[in-house]
Amino acid sequence: MVEGQGPYGAIDDGAVLIRDGDIAFAGPRADLPDHEAAQTDQMGGRWVTPGLIDCHTHLVFGGNRSGEFEQRLGGATYEQIAQAGGGIVSTVAATRAASEDDLYASALRRLAGLKASGVTTVEIKSGYGLDRDTELRMLRVARRIGHEAGVRVRTSYLGLHAVPPEHRADRVTYVDLAVDDILPAAHAEGLVDAVDAYCEPIAFSTAEVARLFDRAAALGLPVKLHADQLSDGGGAALAGRYRALSADHVEHTTEAGVRAMAEAGVAAVLLPGAYLMLRETTVPPVELFRTHGVRMAVATDCNPGTSPVASMTAALNLACVQFRLTPEEALAGATRNAAQALGLSDRIGTIEAGKRADLAVWDIQRPAELAYWLGAPLLHARYLRGQPS
Repeated sequence: MVEGQGPYGAIDDGAVLIRDGDIAFAGPRADLPDHEAAQTDQMGGRWVTPGLIDCHTHLVFGGNRSGEFEQRLGGATYEQIAQAGGGIVSTVAATRAASEDDLYASALRRLAGLKASGVTTVEIKSGYGLDRDTELRMLRVARRIGHEAGVRVRTSYLGLHAVPPEHRADRVTYVDLAVDDILPAAHAEGLVDAVDAYCEPIAFSTAEVARLFDRAAALGLPVKLHADQLSDGGGAALAGRYRALSADHVEHTTEAGVRAMAEAGVAAVLLPGAYLMLRETTVPPVELFRTHGVRMAVATDCNPGTSPVASMTAALNLACVQFRLTPEEALAGATRNAAQALGLSDRIGTIEAGKRADLAVWDIQRPAELAYWLGAPLLHARYLRGQPS
């Protein structure tokens, strides 16, 4: 599957030549250049796609929130649970209590589901520490996963995720800490690829997020944003103003916000798992994104509270069923558009010469099956930089 070659970018009887972990050739097998192959892997007529990219996860955390799941089934809203001391803050307590090894081990269990669904690149956020030591610990675990667990990792600092309990009466002090202390420390340690924030009335204002984004810009870091998930708080417009990599959730984004994203080249990251678990009813403005040329990525939002989803193919299915994406749009959302949402379009996301040889091989008859089956084991093999992983 190569971008720009018809539906799904498909090439029948194709070949991929890999050299030193990068793609040296991709196209019809008849056009394969002369070469000496140290190894040849026959795919037996299977479909080969770029390795899937999960561009929005909270993979590293302590504990779980199955009790809150029961509360929501009983009628409690996300906002009510958060205001009562649950939600993100409850995961903060469990994460602070966990060691680095504990966080690593639990993250690997969730990562196994993503890898089994064809994921070769995963974004991992902090945001469940909300103090210097734990935020840095989470980011170190994310880096360790990238070094040891057979997957490419991009990290995002999400210090403005929630106000921790010890600062509830003095949120200004916490914003100062997150912006002026924790972020510079994480950056100095080489732990941050991008900076994220949660922009909602129950979280942080556009003014508070702008302070964080200004500091990120001073450090030379790109930004992304949890935007307009529960209400139209101007998050998409803010993402456009800062030329963010992506605005994520975006269920309540207006046409003005969509235009701002389009003008700034901001990707929309759709998170159907959270939409399902929260039983939301307002879908993202998919038709507006199509009209204005905003690229739509799809991700699991794997997290303990609102999207305990650890399968990328499940996310593709939900994006089609709930948001009416086509299967082709969904697959693009987990490959080339997800690469854009991470600022990695020059390295991954399509099968073409010069890019990393991150590939997924599937036991399917047609690519729509990747969004059709819900829970079926479809993956035959994963390749990371040309090596089975």
